[in-house]
Amino acid sequence: MKIKWLGHASFLVTSESGVRIVIDPYASDEKLRYGEIKELADAVTVSHDHFDHNNVGAVKGNPRVIRTTTESKGIKFRAIPAYHDEEAGKKRGTDMLFCIDADGLTLCHLGDLGHTLTQKQIADIGKVDILMVPVGGYYTIDARAATTVGEQLKPRVIIPMHYKTDKVSLPIVGVEDFLKGKKNVSRLDASEVEFKAGKLPAETQIIVLKPAM
Repeated sequence: MKIKWLGHASFLVTSESGVRIVIDPYASDEKLRYGEIKELADAVTVSHDHFDHNNVGAVKGNPRVIRTTTESKGIKFRAIPAYHDEEAGKKRGTDMLFCIDADGLTLCHLGDLGHTLTQKQIADIGKVDILMVPVGGYYTIDARAATTVGEQLKPRVIIPMHYKTDKVSLPIVGVEDFLKGKKNVSRLDASEVEFKAGKLPAETQIIVLKPAM
């Protein structure tokens, strides 16, 4: 499985069989200046309907838009309901956590999660190999809560997302707050990384990617 960080909370996941999945495609604007998404995909998952997560029209190839639990091209998509804030959605609405089971791996993308996980959500998610977690705060969980979520799920790999970079003017913070004091941190000079079942790190490793766009 290959994972490419397009920017913000958007990723391109490519399975070993060549199935391409875009997660939470953003729309560029003056506050989110990552390049326009032009990836070709078979499927697109959408965690919630905010402009920086639901720009499905930008994805090429007439992909299937996935918002609920389903299966497509041999890949299982599990949708776990959550909230965009700590007040049961009263401030920012709902958020869908997506688990993608492919190539013997389970990837979990938390969208704009706004709270730590309940015991039911932890049980519904189950074993996680690769976790994509927002860390920028303000609109989502912050570094401290993201650390707690990592401890709740105990993935083998954590990929932080939805944080401030030189292309983001939103009132969120950078990735350094989340990385502070943590071990097993790898900063890659690349936007893409590949994982294989049975060859994941023994202890949780944090991988910081460069945005492709």
